[in-house]
Amino acid sequence: MAHDRRYQETIEYLYDLQKHGIKLELANSLRLMELTDNPHRKFQAVHIAGTNGKGSTSAFVACMLMAAGYRVGLYTSPHLVSFTERIRINGVAIPEAEVVRLARRVRDAYLHLPPLDGASAMSPTFFEVTTAIAFTYFAEECVDFAVVEVGMGGRFDSTNVINPLVSVITNIDLEHTEFLGDTLERIAREKAGIIKPGVPVVTAAEQPEVIGVIEGEAAAQGTSIARLGKDFFAGYAGTGPELVFEYRGMQSSYRNLRLHMLGRHQITNACLALAAVECLRKTGVSVTEEAVRRGLEQAKWEGRMELMAKRPDVYLDGAHNPASAKKLAALVRELMPAYRRMILVIGVLGDKDYHGIVSELAALADQVVVTKPQYSRALDIQVLAAEISKLHPRVTTEATVGDAVSRARRCALADDLILVTGSLYVVGDARPLLLGEAGAAGELDGLKG
Repeated sequence: MAHDRRYQETIEYLYDLQKHGIKLELANSLRLMELTDNPHRKFQAVHIAGTNGKGSTSAFVACMLMAAGYRVGLYTSPHLVSFTERIRINGVAIPEAEVVRLARRVRDAYLHLPPLDGASAMSPTFFEVTTAIAFTYFAEECVDFAVVEVGMGGRFDSTNVINPLVSVITNIDLEHTEFLGDTLERIAREKAGIIKPGVPVVTAAEQPEVIGVIEGEAAAQGTSIARLGKDFFAGYAGTGPELVFEYRGMQSSYRNLRLHMLGRHQITNACLALAAVECLRKTGVSVTEEAVRRGLEQAKWEGRMELMAKRPDVYLDGAHNPASAKKLAALVRELMPAYRRMILVIGVLGDKDYHGIVSELAALADQVVVTKPQYSRALDIQVLAAEISKLHPRVTTEATVGDAVSRARRCALADDLILVTGSLYVVGDARPLLLGEAGAAGELDGLKG
């Protein structure tokens, strides 16, 4: 896929902003909002934080609102192939020309800003500028709602400038410990930083120490909290080509809800989205039962147990920590009776708990192909192969994700399952190749965080 030269230059500009790292503060984000006419105040929002399930939960909320007839912005990260995936309206990615225009607008605004009190010139990060682009686009396009996924943490995340109608915290596990803290309580405190005065909170968090932090912050902000398993409930009915479940909520209950996303954990994500919609209804937002059912059934989320090819079946899943790998392993066990064997293609990032990830998945495979994504933080192939070799006797390596998938397909028979996982960056390298879009991969080499 060829890109306009101006778009490529814009992407290079965004890439270069990574040199400013990650800033745990909101000063730049608030200033960028002022410089772009406060776009975050021009739409209603749903804010979604958590360790796993943020993207799927966001997709469920957005699809139900779209099915109800609203114009809905969706802001997520990271992307898989193209930067434009991060910013969507009613499921359509932002045009490249709009990325160019809005990036120039944001850049010109802060570059021409005189330093205050002798301070150095403003140097926003990649995510700060991207958030300003997204919110400006949503404001200009007059969305009714924006479903906004937190990038990292919550309290100091660039998205935390919004004042949403409802805040969602999916779950809490150890992640980004170098930035968020090395205990569940510290990480929970950062995630709970999205809680705003009087804005209801819904969560699927389970650990007592995490729940204590979230409930404490909700009380401090004078707002209510609804918990999965306490205030709203999921009933599992069965599986097949689609998941069927029931929801018992705070005001609404539904039977025989259907999902096309695979994995029982998606029922949890769907229930969180349903609870969020219940909170929206309390503010006067109209979402009918028909919209609820149609939105859930139509929702999809790329790179999450996504079937990309058949006979042999090739699935992509971005499981990137032990908790998500455990859920993925449970789903694979459910699927395996339909297959002869499973070939695992895996690559991970060096700052992840790769031992925890492979310990969940390696034993399920008949053969493992180790690789790494085209990303600077990727774990060395030989280090990962040595770790997996402690758990599995049949491990081979390939230098690229494309070569690894090709090897797996050559080794597989029609009734085998090939699972490509370990990181969304691995999925991002594999997906365009499996879609037959070779050349699209690498557009933002290293710029997916």
